[in-house]
Amino acid sequence: MSLIDFSSDAFVVAFFLYCFAFMFYVIAIAGKKWSNRDPEKHEKKWGLIAFVTSSLGLVGHLTFFFTRWIGSKQIPTSNMYEFITFLGMAIMIAFTIVYAIYKKPLLGMFALPLTVIVVAYAAVFPQEVQPLIPALDDIWLKVHVTTAALGEAFFAVGFAAGLMYLLRVIDFSDKSKKGKRGQFWLEFSLYTIIIVVGFVIAVFAFRGMGYEAHFVQEKSTIDSKGVESTKRETVDYTLPPIVKPYNSQAESVDSFLGMDHAVFEAPYWMNGVNAGRKLNTVIWSVIAGSILYGLLRLAFRKPLAAVIHPLMDGIDPEDLDEISYRAIAIGFPIFTLGALIFAMIWAEKAWGRFWGWDPKEVWALISWLYYSAYLHFRLSRGWQGKRSSWLAVIGFVVILFTLIGVNLIIAGLHSYAGV
Repeated sequence: MSLIDFSSDAFVVAFFLYCFAFMFYVIAIAGKKWSNRDPEKHEKKWGLIAFVTSSLGLVGHLTFFFTRWIGSKQIPTSNMYEFITFLGMAIMIAFTIVYAIYKKPLLGMFALPLTVIVVAYAAVFPQEVQPLIPALDDIWLKVHVTTAALGEAFFAVGFAAGLMYLLRVIDFSDKSKKGKRGQFWLEFSLYTIIIVVGFVIAVFAFRGMGYEAHFVQEKSTIDSKGVESTKRETVDYTLPPIVKPYNSQAESVDSFLGMDHAVFEAPYWMNGVNAGRKLNTVIWSVIAGSILYGLLRLAFRKPLAAVIHPLMDGIDPEDLDEISYRAIAIGFPIFTLGALIFAMIWAEKAWGRFWGWDPKEVWALISWLYYSAYLHFRLSRGWQGKRSSWLAVIGFVVILFTLIGVNLIIAGLHSYAGV
């Protein structure tokens, strides 16, 4: 067995250990209400079991990372699969550090699902080792990517704690306009998370079915001498084509529920070769996530936030607020070094300039400015509690767009990661 195969097995083991750890954290928190023994002892016992299990999962994840590094002879952060798996590992490292400080099992009930979703999302992308392009074969890239991801991982833990705070303090019996607004946005936050889960489920379901559709897109260009040329490119779909690429013809489309052709064509301004496929993926993510959300609402017969809210009873909201702030405060200087300073050093070595207004650079700067504002409002204006937690939740949405949206949607020098 090669090291690459061994690393893949270690990755699968880590994923299942994370899943088991999540279930143990749920038992530690939710199970203490039904325990005949001392609830505190129950939480401590199962919290320890969950922490040991999640730590073993992290060991498996680290094994995956280093064996893949040795086997491929390059740091495994060069494409979306490798970077997202590293981000999941970084979130677990950040969680382990924060948990060691505060020892709050409830944090694991929210951080572990986030890690599981991230790891499952990584598995959507091609897992083959891809050779590095020259711009990526540099020590500063390794430093830049790893430190930036570690900073973002602490932001993720801050997001989890902030979301927990909101689930703890928002009153679902409040029928005022302000109360309903808070309930709506909290429920919407959970809905967006479920859309990501729906995306993963949809991709794996159709991949398991072996679904394929192929389109040929024609694109005309005129060079500097006025000579027109036409380029034909094939676009491969693994999800049924609700929307096909602009100016394209179907080459072959598998039938799904009687649908053997695209419903409509991507708008003319989305004329990139993969723009239509990406729009199609977004639509399917919303459809699958909405179906999953609807089934959950049907099962519980109440908003999901209202279902989770009772689990927060007995938790000090000030502890959650403090954990969220501390995690972001730890992550901010790490993110500053990785996403800005080390990134600019690498950019100068790779492209001969420190800054070039590439979309990824712009959104990294936006993310940094956002969390700078968060810390400013927290420290100078005394924004704590709900205000601080909402900022932590929204901030991680900005981070997700910087990580995923920019790589997969906006064309730029970082688009290599979207393959």
